[in-house]
Amino acid sequence: MKRILIPSQAPEDWKWLLAKPELHWRPGRSAMSCALAWELAADRLPPRISEALDASGESALTRLELLAAVPEWQVALPGGTTTSNTDVMAFCSNAAGLCVIAVEAKVDESFGPLLGEKRRAGEAGAHTRIKFLEELLHVPPFGDEIRYQLLHRTASAVLTARAFHAATAVMLVQAFGTPAHRQDDFHRFLDAAGAIRLNGAVWQLASHRQPRLYLAWVDDAAPHDI
Repeated sequence: MKRILIPSQAPEDWKWLLAKPELHWRPGRSAMSCALAWELAADRLPPRISEALDASGESALTRLELLAAVPEWQVALPGGTTTSNTDVMAFCSNAAGLCVIAVEAKVDESFGPLLGEKRRAGEAGAHTRIKFLEELLHVPPFGDEIRYQLLHRTASAVLTARAFHAATAVMLVQAFGTPAHRQDDFHRFLDAAGAIRLNGAVWQLASHRQPRLYLAWVDDAAPHDI
């Protein structure tokens, strides 16, 4: 994984960072919607993300200044060769210090396979990786009904925050007209992790202290397609 970052000029610059650009770069899909929303926000967090984090009342999340937003941020995880690719990893700061936000963009896509499906598939290293993720997040073993993507995306936020010595990590779902039933998987994950709801659509995983760990769901306005 190279860590050489080149500023974008337009949403189309995000396309070639995708694992399967011709498949995933389409109007009305999460990759294009995410790119448009962040490019429109320019040097700031997208407005609805800022509003949601400000509404939490947490000093670590309010009045955040965007320092850098990196599309398709890759994090290596043990127990396999594939990385966890975050749609946007945003590096922000305020008076409380550095905050890392791992953004998972969704339109109507699912959160991938269930942990039960991963465990039964017999993939090399799957059990090792799942155990590592659970221990990293300081949570009890998850049941088979939890979506794997929510687990490793949250871990990506934590690992990136640690790498940059950030005080705060957030795993945030940026939903563009996402069907309500998709939130069921998110809330199931929150319950299993023992997350505590704060104001608005932000939760804290109090069992994790270094960094402080938050989870959020933001319903964003779908931008116009390119």
